Amino acid sequence: MAHPEPQEWAEVKAVATKASLHFIDRASLPKDLKLYTDEEEWSSWGKIGDSVLHIELRRWADIMVIAPLSANTLGKIAGGLCDNLLTCVIRAWDYSKPMFVAPAMNTFMWNNPFTEKHLMTIDELGISLIPPVSKLLACGDYGNGAMAEPSLIHSTVRLFLESRPQPSE
Repeated sequence: MAHPEPQEWAEVKAVATKASLHFIDRASLPKDLKLYTDEEEWSSWGKIGDSVLHIELRRWADIMVIAPLSANTLGKIAGGLCDNLLTCVIRAWDYSKPMFVAPAMNTFMWNNPFTEKHLMTIDELGISLIPPVSKLLACGDYGNGAMAEPSLIHSTVRLFLESRPQPSE
């Protein structure tokens, strides 16, 4: 069954960390998708009162999906660190709004005791986990740690949105 593209039922903006840019083929992205990077974080700010990108993105978004979520970014979220555009948006996030994460990392990183502690911490924040799957990993190993298929992430988020009570008209 074919799923509609997210742009057909949601307005999507993307934030890429420096490391994630190694995995992104910008030419394959939808033409109407805005991709933000760290370089843009302070580009529009000149004085007090000017907009700050991570705050504007936090205000704009009704939901956040981090896919893939690296071990590094997981640790930063769990520790409250905010040293790039993505983690600044997360640090400023309104946790009454939903956030989903779809981790992707080597099996040994996924099974590391720190990962379990970090997952417990983000669970306490109300962040929903879309667990990784077993398959051939970026490093060439086979095991659990691959990001869930995009179709599963899409259907999980869409089902969540469709199951929420709709505001009365």
